[in-house]
Amino acid sequence: MVHNPLERYELFTAQGRAGTPAAVDLLMAALVEQDDFATSRLVDFALSQVETRAGKERLRDYLFQGSPRQRNYAALYFKRRGWVDLLDEAVAQGKIDGLQAYAQ
Repeated sequence: MVHNPLERYELFTAQGRAGTPAAVDLLMAALVEQDDFATSRLVDFALSQVETRAGKERLRDYLFQGSPRQRNYAALYFKRRGWVDLLDEAVAQGKIDGLQAYAQ
């Protein structure tokens, strides 16, 4: 894991822009490996850069199969894009709660 803040920012942002499944995996792994405010904000920003179909599909996988924290960040990604049907499905399956899915 990169410890220099500027290098982490550049790495995480590049991964988000790449939008590959492996890039999404790296970002989601960072949430599990480092449970701190700076990492969570950086991952959240980097995930917001994911625009590829493959990256979105990988985020969908995390919404339904990730750790609770990973599911939360995947839900946030889809909530910001207005993908309510997907969030409805995740709530119905008990993967996230309504607060995570619909809170403003």
